[in-house]
Amino acid sequence: MCAREVKQGKTITGRIASKVMLLSAIILISTFASIQVAAQGNLLITPRRVVFEGTKRSQDLNLANTGADSAKYNVSIVNYKMEEDGSFKEVTEAEAGQNFADKYLRFFPRTVTLAPNEAQVVKMQLIKTNELKPGEYRSHVYFRAEPKETALGSVPVAQDTTAIGVKLTPIFGITIPVIIHVGEDTTKVNLTDMKVETVGDTISRLQFAFNRTGNMSVYGDIKVEHISSKSVVTQVGVVRGIAVYTPGEIRKFQMDLDKKAKVDYHSGSIKITYTSQSDAKPKVLAETVFQL
Repeated sequence: MCAREVKQGKTITGRIASKVMLLSAIILISTFASIQVAAQGNLLITPRRVVFEGTKRSQDLNLANTGADSAKYNVSIVNYKMEEDGSFKEVTEAEAGQNFADKYLRFFPRTVTLAPNEAQVVKMQLIKTNELKPGEYRSHVYFRAEPKETALGSVPVAQDTTAIGVKLTPIFGITIPVIIHVGEDTTKVNLTDMKVETVGDTISRLQFAFNRTGNMSVYGDIKVEHISSKSVVTQVGVVRGIAVYTPGEIRKFQMDLDKKAKVDYHSGSIKITYTSQSDAKPKVLAETVFQL
């Protein structure tokens, strides 16, 4: 191909490209942290979940910006249903056995702007308590980062007019559950369908299911121990902050066991203990032992 043909090809491509609008995509990242401090992007939030029960009527949420730039967050309420695999699906209407907490909550401010290393409190209050009937009510507080807008003319125009540009603007978000408990908790949970599979010849993966009954959710930590044929007990896994939310009755769960523990996952038995989180004495919610 001669130089003239190349030049003409670029000219035609440039004319076509000039008629194509610049595409803008937004990436939404919404996460449910299972650590004590919920974090996404440069936003830290404590506590990671809020539970109103007994005489509790208010809660402070502490927000901190750990980034190098100022950030603005809009605060709102969303409602989710937990699927059997533990993922969340946004819903607008409650199913049987599910109650939303949004209309019983008031929070302020609804917009937060934080300078680098700055912190602020968002206050939450329980309202309309006389309308609450026995059971559990759950919604999620959503902190959505606002993208920074660049002033027109402040960014140099690209010299290559033959390219089609796609602008990706990340928008980070984080949600934390807010739960209202009213009346007696009749919830029970047991563990079923336990098995250990070998993945890729090196990974031992434990699978089991939570079975929940009753009027409220369960939330706690998982501890897994291997018991050898000689009754030697070795801890081989810990996962913190596992919930089974109403109205779901089953949650399927899997976790990789410690391959550095030097135990034989083809013999002996596995003990799974599911306990509540408590500053005092954790309560055993469910426990089971099965033979390998």
